[in-house]
Amino acid sequence: MGSVSRRDFLKILCIAPILLFTSKILTESIKLSSEVSSTESNNNIFPKYAMVIDLSKCTGCRICMYACIKENNIGRNSGFSYIKVYALPRGVLDIDIGDECYSETEEDKWYIPVQCMQCDDPPCVKVCPVGATFKLETGVVWVDHRRCIGCRLCMAACPYNARRFNWIWPQVPKDELNPNALPPRPAGVVEKCIFCPHRVTRGLKPRCVIECPTGARYFGDLNNPESEVSKLIRENVSFRLREDLGYKPRIYYINRGYK
Repeated sequence: MGSVSRRDFLKILCIAPILLFTSKILTESIKLSSEVSSTESNNNIFPKYAMVIDLSKCTGCRICMYACIKENNIGRNSGFSYIKVYALPRGVLDIDIGDECYSETEEDKWYIPVQCMQCDDPPCVKVCPVGATFKLETGVVWVDHRRCIGCRLCMAACPYNARRFNWIWPQVPKDELNPNALPPRPAGVVEKCIFCPHRVTRGLKPRCVIECPTGARYFGDLNNPESEVSKLIRENVSFRLREDLGYKPRIYYINRGYK
């Protein structure tokens, strides 16, 4: 066996942490995917997960955003959350899906949270060249970070600006790491909301639903007519963002009291 040069040895030392980091992500991704598949296979009828947001209750506090960051091991230096909250003047219904449009809550505004819509016919799935994003039977649009090549075509295809690209290696304080969720995703991949599968597969609701201080968020199974989300959609006038595009998003908005 030939000797290893000093330069080759240093290369090995540099790449080793990256390989270990990637290995951990692959292991956790496989684990979560297996849990989701197991949950689905044990049911004759797959659950169809959806979320309802009552805009009459949303105060624009953005606690859902901060809870999402902590729950899903999003890099504190990444500068993004899976959830964005937009502020609009009273009476205005047109939403410009882009950057957040406020820094502090105001009494003369109404607020609308936006995240991955888990579309029934997701355009992001159609454009992904490597099959890294796909739709589960539960209705959740999944991202496989093992396959993602960072081309960002899915980001261009999403009309809701709901996907985030990791430009830098994420940093999460060790004492704030959530061991139940996926480890921080590496630089160079796209990530987004996937309805907290590490919670849902254990019978829990997504963290944003639990942490909302006004109870504006609801989560459940559309295949169950007695679920809370089914009843809310059936008993209230609801709408979905950009329904004209035909992607059939799974996040519904209601307003049970004009603000």
